[in-house]
Amino acid sequence: MAVLVHMLACAFGLGSWVAVNGLWVELPLIVNTLPEGWELPSYLTVIIQLANLGPLLVTLMHKLYPGRLKEHVVIYCILSIGVLSCLLLAFFWDRTTIVAGASRSTAFLIITFFLSLVDCTSSVTFLPFMMQLPAKYITTYFIGEGLSGFIPGIVALAQSVGIAKCVNSSQATGNHTDGGLWSSHTEYLPPNFSTEVFFVLLAVMMCISLAAFVALNRLPRTFELSTENLVPDTVASVCSGLENPGAEIDGEGVKCQRDGAVQSKPLLARPQLSVSQLTLIYCMVLWVNCATNGLLPSVQTYSCKSYGNLAYHLSAALASVANPVACTIAMFFQNRSVVFLGLLTALGTGFGSYNMAMAAMSPCPLLQGSVAGEMIIVLSWLFFTGTLSYVKVMVGVILRDRSHSALVWCGAAAQMGSLVGSVTMFPLINVYQLFKSGDFCNTHCPL
Repeated sequence: MAVLVHMLACAFGLGSWVAVNGLWVELPLIVNTLPEGWELPSYLTVIIQLANLGPLLVTLMHKLYPGRLKEHVVIYCILSIGVLSCLLLAFFWDRTTIVAGASRSTAFLIITFFLSLVDCTSSVTFLPFMMQLPAKYITTYFIGEGLSGFIPGIVALAQSVGIAKCVNSSQATGNHTDGGLWSSHTEYLPPNFSTEVFFVLLAVMMCISLAAFVALNRLPRTFELSTENLVPDTVASVCSGLENPGAEIDGEGVKCQRDGAVQSKPLLARPQLSVSQLTLIYCMVLWVNCATNGLLPSVQTYSCKSYGNLAYHLSAALASVANPVACTIAMFFQNRSVVFLGLLTALGTGFGSYNMAMAAMSPCPLLQGSVAGEMIIVLSWLFFTGTLSYVKVMVGVILRDRSHSALVWCGAAAQMGSLVGSVTMFPLINVYQLFKSGDFCNTHCPL
């Protein structure tokens, strides 16, 4: 039964961000068809942030009418909307209409809003629902959430999204009469399967998440008692996170022991966190989500493309792998020290700063054209995603043990961080154009 619940929790987490992640990895194909072209990512950024209306309403309902809003009803609704939206996207994503005298992909943008509404609202509903299960299933849920980015990325690589080659071409000029000058340009190869098939696969993954949620919601709440001792697991999760009932909490000498006194009131145990520690934790939630969901994804193309298509695709694929791997590590090696998580956040920020610096230097970043440069940028994205993903998981576990409302506000803080990051990057990229794109085949940088 425990293995089954782990599988269901993982499949349930798959539906959290799979739709939006799928849209981002499919963009290299979509932009070649829709009239907005490469302006489309800026539209997506705005639409995703407008979809934060969903988590805002859920958070306000919890605040103004405590206990009135049922997570399972909201989750049924948003997952059903997600399945329907993915199916509609498969049939209507390339339909355009004339708006203000210009051709616009209105169907794609409207359906994208509903998909974003599903994924944004999942941040403040999925985790609170998981509160009903023992703490160990939280990490499994985060593995599923990591897979929501990993699986679409792998599918996109199998589809050969954006794979290109440099092709030589003769470019005659008016000043040359000797046959012209030779130059090269980037030519994108056709995908292995269509965008419609990709969106159908997204709908299948949303269906898997919905089916897993139905099964989890119908499980008897006493199922743990028939397979293992629930009380020690709950108490141990409040301590060090390891199988050590004698661990101390924050060095204050409060010990967890497997005796009758503890077992009689297991749910009264709460992690002893000071106001300053809680403030630091929520600040980490804000910053980590700001960096991973807003700031850095907006410039990944600028930071990697100048090193070539291989570096770009490896960084995207391995960064997607790093998320579920970090969640798996968190399942077996938990460190709840706020100081340790703060240091890990600083380390991940360092890798992110390097990625941002290379994006700012595009189209001529450091060590361009060298194997060392390609390896460094790929590893930097890998460690940036991995370290901050571990922080996300451990913060979620800590707040899960504190209270239901702590998880709700954790989701709200995550969305606020994502909003701040996206709103910050939008004018820098689309208005002030501080980042310059480069064609790897044609860019010549000074040594």
